[in-house]
Amino acid sequence: MPELQTRKLRTPEEFRMAEEVQVKAWGMRSEHPVPASLQRAIQDNGGLILGAFHDIHLVGFNLAFVAWDGQELYYWSHMNAVLPEYQNHGVGLRLKKAQREEVVKAGLSKVRWTFDPLVAKNANLNVRKLGAYPDRYMHHYYGAMDTEQTGGIPTDRVRVTWLLNSPHVEERLQGKIPSKEEDQERHGASQVLLTTDLGEAGLRIPREVHEPESDKTSAVLEVPFDLSALREHQPQDLKGWRQATREAFRAAHDLGWGVDDFAIVNVDHERRAFYFLAPRPPESATSEPSVAP
Repeated sequence: MPELQTRKLRTPEEFRMAEEVQVKAWGMRSEHPVPASLQRAIQDNGGLILGAFHDIHLVGFNLAFVAWDGQELYYWSHMNAVLPEYQNHGVGLRLKKAQREEVVKAGLSKVRWTFDPLVAKNANLNVRKLGAYPDRYMHHYYGAMDTEQTGGIPTDRVRVTWLLNSPHVEERLQGKIPSKEEDQERHGASQVLLTTDLGEAGLRIPREVHEPESDKTSAVLEVPFDLSALREHQPQDLKGWRQATREAFRAAHDLGWGVDDFAIVNVDHERRAFYFLAPRPPESATSEPSVAP
């Protein structure tokens, strides 16, 4: 990991640098970043904008604000953006850890956000490393977006709830996660909710969705190992993946199943990405419906 300093953004220049990070991180075309003026207003009025600095350069940041669901206050983490050249170096994880510290200091214990369930690296960060629980699937949540990362398919999202003081989160942040052998064993004992085959460029494509069976205690739901590679080499299969996983998540929810982990598993010497599901969503996460229209 590069030598970084993590702190709140302070100056107009830093907020403008955060605009640039957004544009580069998501490949924004006609989309507009959250402007510096709004960022400043959020920061000075109960929100939280943290930056990761390499020397004087902002290489990543996250933005959150206080939210209310009619029952309790929590923070809504709207974005966690890292420059492409600094991705895969733990910057996003470091920003989320810093966010947790600040939210706990503010007296709250829950953070929520959304991510694209087809992006395996984001699932690995949010579910595997941070210990956040997916508790709602949202169909085309942001509408059409013109970015390199989202163009061409509906913007379905999974909402996660991060219970900052839970034993599960504490363990994951300490690096206490299942071993590769444990993942392999669970995968082998799990029902497959989505069967896949290899496509014309050697990347997997979805074939058939299956409902969870009542006599099973674990299930796996596959997603693309590398969505960017799929977008480049098999773009015709993007919509198929979106539709198939949407159907699988909904079928699982209707029968009372929910995601409790995510892992990269070697299957016949091929690295593949899977959500792990159990018969009931984790009761400690939320009692709300898991699927929104």
